[in-house]
Amino acid sequence: MAAASRQAFLGVGANLGDRWRTISAALTQLAKTPGILAVETSAVFETAPVGVTEQPAFLNLISGIETTLTPEELLAILLTIERAAGRQRDRETRWGPRTLDLDLLLFEGETRASPELTLPHPRMWERAFVLAPLKELLERSRRFDRAYWREVRERLAATPISNEGIAPWRPPTT
Repeated sequence: MAAASRQAFLGVGANLGDRWRTISAALTQLAKTPGILAVETSAVFETAPVGVTEQPAFLNLISGIETTLTPEELLAILLTIERAAGRQRDRETRWGPRTLDLDLLLFEGETRASPELTLPHPRMWERAFVLAPLKELLERSRRFDRAYWREVRERLAATPISNEGIAPWRPPTT
C-alpha cells in the first residue's frame, strides 16, 4: 500500500557563490528525489543576514512540497543536498555565511522536539525572510489549501511582517 502524501514547507537560502545557481540546482535535485511528488516555490527575496550581519546578502524562498517521506527521511535528504552544494555544518559559524541552507519548517500533521529536528521550526515566526515568502506562496498557490494550513494562514494574516532588509529579487533570464 502506497504511503499517503503530505505537504511540507522548506526554507531555502544561500549567500555564498552563485546563490541562484546553487538554489536552482538544489530545487532540481529535490524534485527528482523519490518520494517527492511535487515542488512549488514562492517568489525569491534578497534579504539582509540575521545574527552575524557582516556577510553577503541572502537569497531566500519557500518551497512547498508534496511527499510520501517521513519528516526524518526528508531531513536526511535536505542535509545530503546541502553537503553536495559544499555546505559543512560542522565547520561553520551559527547564522554565518553558507553555500546553501535547507530548513524543514512545517510538515503536515507532525510536530517534533528532538536534537535533530524540531517541528515547527522554532524561529520561523521571528524571521521576515521566512514569513514574507511563505505568505506569498500560500496566497498564490491552490496546492496548499488543505485544512491543516488554515491556522498557518490565519497566523500569517495576524503577524506584522517587516519589509526592512528584505526585497523581491528576480532570477536572471537565460
